[in-house]
Amino acid sequence: MKIVVLDGYATNPGDLSWDGLAGFGKLAVYDRTPAELTVERAAGAEALITNKVFIGAAEMAALPDLAYIGIQATGVNVVDLDAARQHRIAVANVPAYSTASVAQHVFALLLELVRGVGWHNERVRQGAWSNCPYFAFQDTPQIELADKVFGIVGFGDIGQATAKIAAAFGMRVLVHTRSPDPQAFPEIDYVGLDQLLTEADVISLSCPLTAETERLINAERLARMKASAYLINTGRGLLVDEAELAEALHKGEIAGAGLDVLSQEPPPSDNPLLDAPNCFITPHLAWATRAARQRLIDELAANLNAFLVGESRNRVD
Repeated sequence: MKIVVLDGYATNPGDLSWDGLAGFGKLAVYDRTPAELTVERAAGAEALITNKVFIGAAEMAALPDLAYIGIQATGVNVVDLDAARQHRIAVANVPAYSTASVAQHVFALLLELVRGVGWHNERVRQGAWSNCPYFAFQDTPQIELADKVFGIVGFGDIGQATAKIAAAFGMRVLVHTRSPDPQAFPEIDYVGLDQLLTEADVISLSCPLTAETERLINAERLARMKASAYLINTGRGLLVDEAELAEALHKGEIAGAGLDVLSQEPPPSDNPLLDAPNCFITPHLAWATRAARQRLIDELAANLNAFLVGESRNRVD
């Protein structure tokens, strides 16, 4: 069979192998594919692998050999699933491959906010410690996480992994979710969103982006947070109203924000958060540890193998 990876660079910039997929047939891998070249590059393919390249009804109609689409991500909005069903094209995604990596990154952002490791490293290199009359030097408030309140919005795999890390730091964990499970997590306090916003010292967004959660964090909800609170977003950029968050940071209405996602990626140079104070932004790399990317490639191969032998594995069609 012919297999085409339309945009493989983010998953594998060259440090991993596509051999797991190549074992199923003739494999072509493109680092990136612009929309206008999708059909040309996918022509004759029975299996397509996509990350951000949209496969809609028009593409499916133009690709009569296509039988399978593998999404090299958890989110499925890059494929028109209704059209896939009409064309009898199987679609599978890869859930939970990056759970540990994203949860780890939540705390990488938080620790930078409360301890300023990177900031102080730069200050040391600039000579601030060398010119300090004391043996210890600090340029930002140093905040201990023990006994602070860690609030999580959304409690899927990543939210649950994050909760375990917060508990290990000695933090009390509050969760706002549509599906509380007190029996499975008796140590978790399930609360409404308003209570979480007002009580939490840290708020971490782990919920999916839906019509209900778009711009969930806006001026009204930011105003309910403690002035000493931090916002962490490793979910989706549109969970936050960026202009209103930037304004809150400029006014000191909250203490800071750590963001791995923005509403437009890469961001335009006029994104208001790029010059907001105490706002640390990483370029959508929470998921991208080598271990997570290897799991992603392994799962893509396992999903395709399941399809070829007539089994249903991670199917979303």
